[in-house]
Amino acid sequence: MAQKIYIRPIGLADSPQSEEGGAIRLAGGLVYASRFALIVREGAKVVSRRRFAADEANAVLDALPDAVAAEAQTQWANLKAQHGPLTCGARTVRLDQPQVMGILNVTPDSFSDGGKFLDKPEAALEHAAAMLEAGAAIIDVGGESTRPGAPAVWEGDEVKRVVPVIAKLASSGAAISIDSRRSTVLAEALAAGAHIVNDVSALRHDPRSIEVVAASGVPVVLMHAPGGEKDLHADGHYADVVLDVFDALRERRDAAVAGGIARDKIVLDPGIGFGKSLAENLALINALPLFHALGQPLLLGASRKRMIGALSGEAPAHQRLGGSLLLAAKGFDAGVQMVRVHDVAETVQALRVWRGLRDAALTDFSQLGV
Repeated sequence: MAQKIYIRPIGLADSPQSEEGGAIRLAGGLVYASRFALIVREGAKVVSRRRFAADEANAVLDALPDAVAAEAQTQWANLKAQHGPLTCGARTVRLDQPQVMGILNVTPDSFSDGGKFLDKPEAALEHAAAMLEAGAAIIDVGGESTRPGAPAVWEGDEVKRVVPVIAKLASSGAAISIDSRRSTVLAEALAAGAHIVNDVSALRHDPRSIEVVAASGVPVVLMHAPGGEKDLHADGHYADVVLDVFDALRERRDAAVAGGIARDKIVLDPGIGFGKSLAENLALINALPLFHALGQPLLLGASRKRMIGALSGEAPAHQRLGGSLLLAAKGFDAGVQMVRVHDVAETVQALRVWRGLRDAALTDFSQLGV
């Protein structure tokens, strides 16, 4: 049985000087990693786990058997790789620091704000303008609820919901993503001015979606969800949720590249809340730094998710701000490049304070004894 290898950062630092230079800059961002776990598994079973420091990496990786050595070297390079900005029409979204993606649902039944902006284009545009003014880098427009048990939406209705809003947003110069898994909707949204595709099925739902994205040349977010066409939340059975999701995202990344999508246009999302238990969601969030080993920018979408309610006396969606901010900060600490949120102003404020702390750590020479 073939072995698979994974390099997981397990020791994060505020700055390289706090580790006397013995840390790598994780994914070109503002997070540094000094210690790592080298994990090997055969099939579903982890057969070895070794810890090593950043300055031991060359010796540890050089000693690996040929069967896993090349993949380990690739993952090590990926952990240190810097990501260029995303081009969104006339705008660019830098990925050397976290960015906030604001959620705009034009649906009747999304779990948090369903019906709030459906058939209310002026209200939707006002909300988008407020998110942009608050500091959102991208507005993510969706016309289908993907909550558990949500009914399927006819693509014609989805187009009618999202295209008018996208067209008006595009005229304002906003960077826009279209949250859809249907090729017809994607094509219409891109024609109306969307700049990014955000597909919760990782381009599995509609065979033509890869072709549409490849032909457009736009960036695409590939999210992990275990289920198929009828229920994205089904079939969530994992031997090890962290490693299984890692493998699934790697497979979808490679399928996208094979379909003609440029590697530097792909963003990956572990799919918090989609076909995962509370324990599995928590494990994924704790393991976020591992996913940099895939070599792509990362998006975290945990805003107002049910896991927050489950840990806070079943608080309803509109009372999950505290948990949402904590999970966003956990993403910042893990070096993710984007967080997808409902509460933009509060998240941007948290991000600015986090960035201030990072900048202060980089200029703090007291740790060097000078």
